[in-house]
Amino acid sequence: MKFRSTVLATSLAVAALAVAAQASASCTYPKAPERIPDGSKATKEEMLAGMKAMRGYNDLVAKYTECLKTDHDAAVAKIDAGQAPDKKDAQKAELDKVLQQKNDAAVDEAQVVTSRFNDQIKAFKAAHTN
Repeated sequence: MKFRSTVLATSLAVAALAVAAQASASCTYPKAPERIPDGSKATKEEMLAGMKAMRGYNDLVAKYTECLKTDHDAAVAKIDAGQAPDKKDAQKAELDKVLQQKNDAAVDEAQVVTSRFNDQIKAFKAAHTN
């Protein structure tokens, strides 16, 4: 009996991971800007270009998180309704977990990058307020 429950649990985990992998296969993780200008040395034009790059990056993060949600919802809709409720719940829980982890990773990185850029804006203002 113990072997049977282990096989069942393993099968369930593999199925949930397969569904979770499908949930975000079409979403491309946004790449942060390669370079953030050094505010203490940058020109106004460089800072404006940096701001434009940051806005573009933040737009990509928003599109990515929307894509994750759309893929998540589609994967949840594909869960076999004919299976046992505990299996359905476990698959949905795994999909929810993957969505949350990927969403949080993108948002957390965006916050760090945005904070770094904001620090450079402060440095730019300090360097040019004489």
